[in-house]
Amino acid sequence: MQTRNTAIFITAAGEPEVLQVRSADMPTPAEDELLVEVAFAGVNRHDCNQRRRGPTPAHCDIPGLEVSGTVRAVGAKVRGIAVGTLVCALADGGGYARFACVPAAHAFEVPEGISLEQAAALPEALFTVWHNFFGVAQLAGGESVLVHGGTSGVGSVAIQLLSALGHPVYATCGSEAKCEIAMGLGATAAIHYRAQAFEQEVARLTQGRGVDVVLDMAGAAYGARNLQALAHRGRMVHLAPGDGADFSAPLRTIMAKEAKITGSLLRPLPTEEKTLIARRLRQVAWPLVGSGRVRPLIEAVLPLENAAEAHRRLESGAVAGKLLLSTAPGGSV
Repeated sequence: MQTRNTAIFITAAGEPEVLQVRSADMPTPAEDELLVEVAFAGVNRHDCNQRRRGPTPAHCDIPGLEVSGTVRAVGAKVRGIAVGTLVCALADGGGYARFACVPAAHAFEVPEGISLEQAAALPEALFTVWHNFFGVAQLAGGESVLVHGGTSGVGSVAIQLLSALGHPVYATCGSEAKCEIAMGLGATAAIHYRAQAFEQEVARLTQGRGVDVVLDMAGAAYGARNLQALAHRGRMVHLAPGDGADFSAPLRTIMAKEAKITGSLLRPLPTEEKTLIARRLRQVAWPLVGSGRVRPLIEAVLPLENAAEAHRRLESGAVAGKLLLSTAPGGSV
């Protein structure tokens, strides 16, 4: 096996051009880890945020929170996963590389009928959806949700998974074309937020009741409007700090609705919590993946060396679905 690795490093805080290809030492799996020869790595907003902040001792300078590929080595305490197994996994960084180590407990065997390309687009979205809706928001049976960014990597998986589990899913999208995609994924309704006031549309569609949970990836921009869309005793969960603005909404409305307003970050969660999420995903979500009821929406696949271009595309806001990096020569656009 190779003795050197090739990876994309964050070399400084800044724009996408600070991502540089470099040679690196071959990672060695810890006793509870897998060494994966990476086929594809998912590109996520967190990677862009990490790049803008620059290198830090807290995180690996190689971004990438999800990969798919072939297991090439297993740690001493790993059971049930053999060398040669095709897997996808949630990683704690290091995914933009030809080889990466991942926790065995956060890895999933790729089922028949799912390509490695598709598999790489699933872990971060599935963990995010499960943690935020069922962990943070405590979504109960039959409750309704509003997902902003219905055709994003997280949004597209949320629509499919939650609708398959019996939850009415309302989604906002930035164009009529994206609304059509969201409806095709199973959304109860898709709202073109540039042409319609989404909070008014939610009120109309729910006969004035509102939705039980709002998942927002736009920071504080829609605080007051999300509150209007929220049902009595609804929960609002934020996934991204956006432009860093403070949250603002009428306190009287928060009190009248007994609304709960919170947020979460997936990466800092303790390993044990992520492991519990992985177990629930194997029990509930992974069978839906295997049956074809949940499939990732993929925008494009670029070569690993084109990581900077992938970041530019993601930050443009024009992407529908997941961007992936391929370690194979070439890639598709």
